[in-house]
Amino acid sequence: MTGAAGGPAIEDTISGLRARLDEARARRRRVGLVPTMGFLHAGHRSLMEHARSENDLVVVSIFVNPLQFNPGEDFDDYPRDLDHDLAVCAQAGADIAFAPAQQEMYPAPVATSVSIGPLSDVLCGASRPGHFDGVATVVAKLFSIVGECSAYFGEKDFQQLAIVERMAKDLSLPVRVVGCPTVREPDGLALSSRNAYLSAAERAQAPVLRRALQAGAAVVEAGETDGAVVEAEMAAVIAGASLARIDYAAAVDPATLARGRPLRGEVRLLVAVRFGRARLIDNLGCRAG
Repeated sequence: MTGAAGGPAIEDTISGLRARLDEARARRRRVGLVPTMGFLHAGHRSLMEHARSENDLVVVSIFVNPLQFNPGEDFDDYPRDLDHDLAVCAQAGADIAFAPAQQEMYPAPVATSVSIGPLSDVLCGASRPGHFDGVATVVAKLFSIVGECSAYFGEKDFQQLAIVERMAKDLSLPVRVVGCPTVREPDGLALSSRNAYLSAAERAQAPVLRRALQAGAAVVEAGETDGAVVEAEMAAVIAGASLARIDYAAAVDPATLARGRPLRGEVRLLVAVRFGRARLIDNLGCRAG
């Protein structure tokens, strides 16, 4: 399928995408992949631009993956706007938009699931059981479809990035996983498709996630090594936002996602907060000791 003039080519079948990419690699072209669920924003565009700078051909997948939504979550309501997404892809110089239907990706009930064990069961995994199995399964499928490539993920979902990196390593997949910096609004709120759910009052309070992380980092960098103290500091900042409902505030080892005391070396601070329908996440790295 051909895209609009000046825009990416649109592929909606697995066989069609594979054929294009096999041909590209036969001509020694490097392939970059940006997996997304659509409703693209400047954060996604930055991933595409990073991919564009390192590769000869850039593929953006646009697929709202049902496997990573639990019952009662927002799968049916998740924002979708393919025309807008294709415009963003064109602006960022993407070559191919892979936009399959659900039937194309899952023509039969899925009997195979990919699980990353301890990395999947904590933090967001504890709040959303099975979520990361769904993420890992669809990403493994995308990696299988696309083949040898570099794949670009935002650091905003640090747990997802850690899981994808571990999966690619454990399964010896021919994919280089690249983490890219979080893109933010001027007031510090991390860009997210779910920001569209925020009311005006919730949006005004949402930057509290970033402030909480900065407060936690300041405590660590001042010499605090007790993770519980750091987590309490972040939680106290979030509690100051009247519309916020904290899910977790955590200080973890970035390699294992384990909450450890005392904190040593590289530390990753993570928070998850609900504002009405929106569940927002953010994180920040710092160093203890």
